[in-house]
Amino acid sequence: MSTISIIGTGNMARTIGARAIAGGNTVEITGRDRSKAADLAKALGDGATTAEWGTAPTGDIVIVALLHDGVVPAITRYGDALAGKVIVDISNPFNATFDGLAHRAETSIAQEAAKAAPAGASVVKAFNTIFRHVLEKGRPDVFLAGDNERAKASVEAFVESLGLRPLDVGGLAMAHWLEGAGVVTVGLANHGVGNADFALGITELTA
Repeated sequence: MSTISIIGTGNMARTIGARAIAGGNTVEITGRDRSKAADLAKALGDGATTAEWGTAPTGDIVIVALLHDGVVPAITRYGDALAGKVIVDISNPFNATFDGLAHRAETSIAQEAAKAAPAGASVVKAFNTIFRHVLEKGRPDVFLAGDNERAKASVEAFVESLGLRPLDVGGLAMAHWLEGAGVVTVGLANHGVGNADFALGITELTA
């Protein structure tokens, strides 16, 4: 099993933390508001701990569960404390109308995070195509992208510990398209599907 540090105290932090603990992983929670982090760790139970914002995370995998505009500033704030860590960006940079991306087409939050990360850290994009309640109650496929194969393998093992199927879509440049898939997911929820009780996934043909 993995040691996981989660930066953030919102709904996705709670959901991933709960599934991580259920999967036998060790979980640490960090938030700007230490009391909120402590409350979340207590709610998660099973030995979940807290750490001071900006200090070196104990987890080998650091999940940044923040809104997209907080991801790069947080990684910059942590600086060398993230050296050697696998950093997982789960954010969706939606525009104001949720029908496009908030950044230019040539990049992604994960790629910008990699630029801000210290030497030896590896960034993986994952979980961004999944609605929180589906992650909590369902068994969605988890798409991921990253340049470091060892880092992706560690995230894949973590995803499998949650009882979910990881699907590697390629290098970190593919994070841009995963963020686009997040936009598609919202579009489907608002139009073609008509609700948010689903997740994108892969169905393989069998002979």
